[in-house]
Amino acid sequence: MYATVSSCNDSFKSGREGLLRRGACEESLAQRLSDRANIYCPGSQEFKNSTQRWSTLEAPTFRATVEVATEGDVMEVVKYANEHELPFLAVNNAHGAITTVGQLQNGIMIWMRQLNSVKITEDGQMATFGGGVLDKAVTDALWAAGKQTVTGGCECVSVIGPGLGGGHGLLQARHGLVSDQFVSLNMVMADGSLKTIDHASDLWFAVRGAGHNFGIVTSITSKIYNVQFPNWAFRNFTFTGDKLEALYSNINEHFLKDDEQPVDLFHYSVILKNAAIDANNPIISFYILQEGVDIVEDAVVAPFLALGPVSTFSGSGDYPALPSWIGWGNNAATCQHSGLANTRFPIELQHYNITAQRSMYNLLSNTLNEIPALNRSVVLLEGYSQQGVKAFSSKESAYPFRGSNLLLAPVVRYIEEDEKLAKEGKDLGEALRDILHVGSGRVTKRTYVNYAFGTESFQEIYGDEFWRRKRLLALKKKYDPSGKFSFYAPIA
Repeated sequence: MYATVSSCNDSFKSGREGLLRRGACEESLAQRLSDRANIYCPGSQEFKNSTQRWSTLEAPTFRATVEVATEGDVMEVVKYANEHELPFLAVNNAHGAITTVGQLQNGIMIWMRQLNSVKITEDGQMATFGGGVLDKAVTDALWAAGKQTVTGGCECVSVIGPGLGGGHGLLQARHGLVSDQFVSLNMVMADGSLKTIDHASDLWFAVRGAGHNFGIVTSITSKIYNVQFPNWAFRNFTFTGDKLEALYSNINEHFLKDDEQPVDLFHYSVILKNAAIDANNPIISFYILQEGVDIVEDAVVAPFLALGPVSTFSGSGDYPALPSWIGWGNNAATCQHSGLANTRFPIELQHYNITAQRSMYNLLSNTLNEIPALNRSVVLLEGYSQQGVKAFSSKESAYPFRGSNLLLAPVVRYIEEDEKLAKEGKDLGEALRDILHVGSGRVTKRTYVNYAFGTESFQEIYGDEFWRRKRLLALKKKYDPSGKFSFYAPIA
C-alpha cells in the first residue's frame, strides 16, 4: 500500500501521458509514504482547499500538497525534496502570514493536519501533542481530563507554530509562554533525519523562539496542569473614538500602574470601523476577562463604566469558552480563509503612550476614509499578564521580549486588486507601527515573530543583544547550513 495521488484534473489520461501530466514526482513520492498519506496535485479540489491561506499576500506556491500521516512520512518528504532540489514548507492551518514565505515557489507543501493526537502521560503531568494539532483540540482533550496548558488564544491556530516563536496565551500569567511548557520535541531536520530535542541539546535554546528556522516538529511533549480556576467571566465595552484618551489612561492606571497586570486579568481591545455606530470614525471594542469568577468584579469594571460606553455586555463560563467571547473561535471571522490579504505590523510595549494612541487612531481613521478598500483594517491591542513569562530568564530561550506588557498589532486587510493598493496597505501598517514605536521611546522595535510582516530586521524579531545573533547564527550554520528552513522569519 502507498499514498493516494489526486489527479491534476478529473479528465487526465491514463498511462505515460497521464503520468507526465500529473508529474512523475507525485507518483514516485507516493510509493515512499504510508497508506494513510495523500498527495494532492494542482487542478484538484483537494489541492485548492489545502493551499488556501489566511493571508493571500505574497503566498508560497506549490507543485503538490503532501498530507502526511506519520512522522516517517515527514522524513520521506524532506529526503525526497532534497533529492529533487525542491523547496518545502510544513503547514498546519496556514495562518502564518509573514511575507517571507512567499519566497517559496513551486515547492512541496507538507500538510500536518493528520498529526493531531493528544496523549496524556499516566502520571498526568505531561502530554504529547502531534505536530499538526490545533489549539481547540488540545484545550478540549485536556479539559475532559481536568487538565489544561498554555496555548494560543485562537482556536483555529496550531499549538506548535506559535510555540516555536514563543507563544502568548491566556494562561501565561500562571505558567509562562507556550514554549515554556515544552519538555521535549521530535524534529525532522534538514537532511530528513529525526532528532529528539530537549534541555540537553544545544538546539533547546533556539527552538523556543526561533524554532521555525531549524526543522519540522512532528510532536512535542508539554507540561500540563490541573484546572485550578475553571470559571472565567468577561465584560465588553464599546466606546466611540472621543473616549480614547480616557480609556487607555484608565488601562495604564488600573492594569499597568506597577508595570505588572494582575495575574487574574486579561484586557483586549480592537479599533475598527463600525458604520452603525459611527459612519466616519473607528470605534473601540474593549474586553476585560477575569479568571476564577462568575462576574467581573465591580472594582475592575467601575472605571470603564464611568467613561460612558455606547454599550456593554457580559458573560461567563468555563475556560474553553474564552475564544468565542472575544472573536477568536473557530466560527469567528478571524479564523476564516476569506481571500483577504491580512498583514500584521506588531510591536511590543510596556504601557500605552496616550499621545501616540491618538496619533495612531487619527491616521487609521483618515486613511480608511481616504481609501475605502482598506476599511476592513483593524488594530489589535492585547494585554496579557506577564508574571509567568517573567519567571523565566530571557537568556534561557530565543524568545527575547519577556518584559513586554502589551502586544499591539495593526492588521491591514484588503482584497488584493493591484500593486498600488498593496503598497498603500503596507505604508499604512508601517506608519501606524512607527507612531507606536516612537511613542515607546525605545531604539529598537520589539516585533512578535508570530505576527511579523516580513520586513523586520533580525534585531527587531530576535533581540538586539549581540550574543543572541551570534548564538542563533552558529546554530543555523550547524543544523541548516543550506537554508532549507529559511522561509519563515529567517535568521540572517
